[in-house]
Amino acid sequence: MISTTLVPCLTCNTMFQKRTIDVNRSKTGHHFCSYKCVDAYKSKNGTTRVKCITCNADVVRRNAEIKKSKSGNNFCSKSCAATYNNKHKTFGTRRSKLEEWLEKKLTTQYPYLDIQFNSKQAIGSELDIFIPSLNLAIELNGIFHYIPVFGNQKLSSIQRNDSIKIEECIKHKIELLIIDTSHMKYLTEVRVTPILNQICKLIESK
Repeated sequence: MISTTLVPCLTCNTMFQKRTIDVNRSKTGHHFCSYKCVDAYKSKNGTTRVKCITCNADVVRRNAEIKKSKSGNNFCSKSCAATYNNKHKTFGTRRSKLEEWLEKKLTTQYPYLDIQFNSKQAIGSELDIFIPSLNLAIELNGIFHYIPVFGNQKLSSIQRNDSIKIEECIKHKIELLIIDTSHMKYLTEVRVTPILNQICKLIESK
């Protein structure tokens, strides 16, 4: 038979039964009759129970931390934070959100054109956008083409590869448009529409 002890709730002062072993193990001597009373106590003392946006687990955060958060997102661990950020970031991924957005827009606007995305067919190196019939290639260079986000050695490698692409495009008589997207950390319609317009203007001039 499980031994229980009658203890008062620290928040509402209601007497309730709790396992004696749990009462004896308590380092603070604080006991609560429900999660509601736990949350009320923690909120009063500067903390709030929130949900992890990744796994939906309960997590207690200081009110100051919640107010400081620019995104308003809460995480129970660094692992959940990394999972969420990797899923929602718009740069540093194999295919950026911008590339995916442009593919949808361009294939809809120019259904008659063969537009290749992330293809190595033309020069042996991957081109973000290539239109064979127009001999036109477009590279969308994000922040890691200009700043050593992954270290100086990685930046040198990326820039060396960029130079090779330029040389190969010249060799194959392919017009190459390089668009600097390093300023674009988050994809919004206002930010990406000028890029789409620039590409469309070039296509329609051919």
